[in-house]
Order: sequence, then C-alpha cells, then structure tokens
Amino acid sequence: MEAISDVYTVPHEHLDLCATIGQIAREKIAPRSAEIDERAEYPWDVRKLLAEQDILGLPFPIEYGGTGTGTLMLNMAVEEIAKVDASCALILMVQELGTLPIQLFGSEELKERFLPRCATGEWSPAFALSEPEAGSDPGGMQTSAVKDGDEWVITGTKNWISNLGIADFYICFAVTDRENRRMTAFVVEADRQGFSVGKLEHKLGIRASPTGQPVFDGVRVPDANVIGEVGKGLSVALATLERTRLGAAAQAVGIAQGATDYAVAYARERRQFGKPINEFQGISFKLADMEIRTAAARELLYKACAMADRGEPGRGKYSSMAKVFCSDTAMAVTVEAVQVLGGYGYVKEYPLERMMRDAKITQIYEGTNEIQRLVISRALK
Repeated sequence: MEAISDVYTVPHEHLDLCATIGQIAREKIAPRSAEIDERAEYPWDVRKLLAEQDILGLPFPIEYGGTGTGTLMLNMAVEEIAKVDASCALILMVQELGTLPIQLFGSEELKERFLPRCATGEWSPAFALSEPEAGSDPGGMQTSAVKDGDEWVITGTKNWISNLGIADFYICFAVTDRENRRMTAFVVEADRQGFSVGKLEHKLGIRASPTGQPVFDGVRVPDANVIGEVGKGLSVALATLERTRLGAAAQAVGIAQGATDYAVAYARERRQFGKPINEFQGISFKLADMEIRTAAARELLYKACAMADRGEPGRGKYSSMAKVFCSDTAMAVTVEAVQVLGGYGYVKEYPLERMMRDAKITQIYEGTNEIQRLVISRALK
C-alpha cells in the first residue's frame, strides 16, 4: 500500500473565496440558468463575469497571471458554480483541461504565449483527444501529423470536444508513428488555415457548452507548437486527465448539493394532508440519504484534490474513485430530488429536471465510469 496522508485541511481563505463565488453564482448566474439551458447558447456574459472576478485565473500559477491556489480551491469553485448551473461550471473546468497539458509539459515559450491570456479569461482553450471511432480507446486514433520541414501537417476529425467554436486554440492529439502507435500533442490555434468547426451536437444536458467535431484538414503548425516530446502524447493526455477528472467530480458534487438544497427547501414549504411533506418519513429519509451521499462524495473529492496538490503517490487511483463516486452520486441524488417534487420536478418551470439531465454527463466524460473502475481495479493488483 502507498503511504497516504489521511489528513487534509481547507484553509480559511479558500472558504472565504468559496463563499464569494457562491454568492456570485446565486445572484448573477442562477437567474439566467433556465434561459441558458433553453436557448443552448454559450453564455458569454457569464464567461466575462468569471474573468472579471479572477475566477478563470484559478487553474494557473501566479507567474502566469493566475491565483496559484491549487487544485482543491479550483474544484471548490467548480462545485459552487455547478450548484446553480453545470454548464457555466464547465467554462472553468475547460479552462484547466485545455491548458494543463501546456502547464505540465509545454515549453517555456508555449507557457508564456498561452497561459497568461487564459488566466485573464481573454482566451479559452479546448482539449481534442476523442474521435468518432476512438473514445475510451485513444489507441484507435486516426488523426495524423506528418513532419514537413520544420512544420507538422495535421489531418483528422475529433469528436465530443467541449468549447467547439468558442476556443481560441485546441490541444490536438495526433498519431505521429502509426507503426508503434505513438501520438504527439500539439497546440493548434483556431485561426490556422485548414481548421474548421464541424458538426455540433444536440445534447441531453450541459446544453450551453458547445460540443462537437473540430476538423483538421492539412493544418500546419510549427515545431514550437509540440507539447512535450514527439511520440509521448499519450503520457500528456493521461497526466492531464488524472487531474482534470477531479473537475468532473466537483461538478457532480455541486449538482448533487444544489439538487439536495432545492429539494429540502421545497419539502419544507410543500404541504399535503395538512402538513409539510418533510414530516413524512418517506420524504425525510430520501432527503437524509441525499445529504449523506453528497457529503461523502465531497470528502472523497477534497481528499483526492489535496493528494493532487501534494503530489502524493496513489493520487491517480483516488481521482478515479472520486470521479466515479461523485458522478454516481449526482445521478442518484438528482433522480431522488425530482421524485421529492413529484410532478413539479418533471417540468422545466423548476430546475431539478435540468440538474438531472446535467448530472448524466458526469458519468461519461473525462473517462467513463467503466474506464475509471478499470483504472481502480488495476491499482489494486
């Protein structure tokens, strides 16, 4: 067994910042959430708000214009925003996902070129790994990059890519040695010739975050745009996802807590048979179980985030466990929350049907829960 610290603390300044972010989310984002979902349009006003409040600086170190507050604080912020709107939380999540490869493996020149403008929120990135025929298995990737002088020519189509059409640049993974199944990570700016926005998906949830197929048709990028070493792209992808799947877990905890809080408030006011429905054991036990599961999920998430911040061994297993447990919790809790509201839970006038739709994706993206269970089981051997 790895030597793992069982202790983590949440600094008071984290709690204070969280309270501020929660207030911003409730006052500025929550009133827009139903419209954002219904129109399925990217909320540029929310992006601007998050940038102005330095919230988009949370994923970055101080030397590149960020807050330098680490993984735990970042995911506490994701949780606060997701309590009212999971789509808007994804704006912050993608800010980490699409820049972490550069932070972890990029040259100093790449860091200076891209990170400060993302820390201010001026630029937004995207992470382009999955393909139509290569989702959970990146080894089946078809997108290729061929060296031509001091440039690389990238050709292929990606799929399920968040921030499509919004991102200023894409972290694109492409096969550079097909015989040995080796890929390489590249930065591809959105204004490069040959890049285009393909099909956009019509989704069950997180509808305000555009998802779809970026197309790379002979896109040329210079050698300087290679992230890390040529042929080591899979390592870049896996190291990134080990950290960023905590964002999906935090989003899930936020959804679960938001749904629980709403159901509790509703059950306090809704009367049947002459008394509030929270006085009926069938309802009160549901609410208790929702609160228990959400609190347990948060503890696992925070522990995994603290391990990531400390660089502890075993953090990959813990990030997978957090992702599975938190996302399964979000799905179970939102289903129960809809049930507490009865018919009202099923209609768009109330937010719980949206929360239930948003919860489902947390079990799928950043590595499906089936893949995470595989990762966890392998770590036990």
